Amino acid sequence: HDPNRAFTDGKRVAEGIGGRRGSRNSPTLLNAMFNGGQFWDGRAASLEEQGKMPLVNPDEMGNHSLDEVATRIGAIPEYTREFQQVFGTTATIDGIAKAIAAFERTLVSANSPLDRYLAGEVNAMSEAARSGMILFRGKARCGVCHAFNQNFATFATFPFLTDMNYRNTGIAANYDGFGALARRAMNAARDQSDGVSSEVARHERAGELGRFLISGNTLDVGAFRTPSLRNVELTAPYFHDGSAATLEDVVRYYLKGGNQNPNRDWQLEPVALNDEEQRDLVEFLKALTSDDARRLIGHP
Repeated sequence: HDPNRAFTDGKRVAEGIGGRRGSRNSPTLLNAMFNGGQFWDGRAASLEEQGKMPLVNPDEMGNHSLDEVATRIGAIPEYTREFQQVFGTTATIDGIAKAIAAFERTLVSANSPLDRYLAGEVNAMSEAARSGMILFRGKARCGVCHAFNQNFATFATFPFLTDMNYRNTGIAANYDGFGALARRAMNAARDQSDGVSSEVARHERAGELGRFLISGNTLDVGAFRTPSLRNVELTAPYFHDGSAATLEDVVRYYLKGGNQNPNRDWQLEPVALNDEEQRDLVEFLKALTSDDARRLIGHP
């Protein structure tokens, strides 16, 4: 989560210790405090809970236990002093998680051209971006998942251009065996009360089942969190698997209605946009970039 990359890493999927590669793209930490759930599948309910998990993931930071992390941090004199000053204790894993989360809650990013436009600065967005906004809310159907109302009062209440939901848009079907895996998962869920069988959970590509691994609900097979679109210009590549290199690629993907699969969200359908409309839509997405975030990474 490099600050110079808008708190992403710019890679298709995350890389951990020893060059080990994960299966999911590293999301931005900007505005993460407002997420309804952390990670692409929402398996952590809070920033504190989320912050502990990578520490002991064998492919990320590779510590053997959370106690080991606290011991290693506690052996550093500077941290010993800071923990005593802030928490009145030695280094603990809960204190470490609280400290990380407290920092993440400072990463609030607003003040984009769209914000200024909705506040009455009519020239804050280019003509192309304004055209793209109309497409976004209407013909392009982006607002179905990335909720957005042009009324400023409403927008101020729901400003993140996401429905905070989990949806199957067909990205998981990039994996050739997804259909068979999905069927196994749904059959197993019907046959047992806990929803996710250990056999399915151990599958090498089980991560493509997305939110289902957390909820056990067959409607969540292949579903991933609808991300906020704020600063999306700065956070390539896109989707949970990093399979879209550019915003133009994202738009073209949704024009076809995503990848077909039995669990695809029922609200997703093909859209017809000409080349100029696609360019305008991308210009609108760029108008969601915070001036603060742009300055942070030295982006023109």
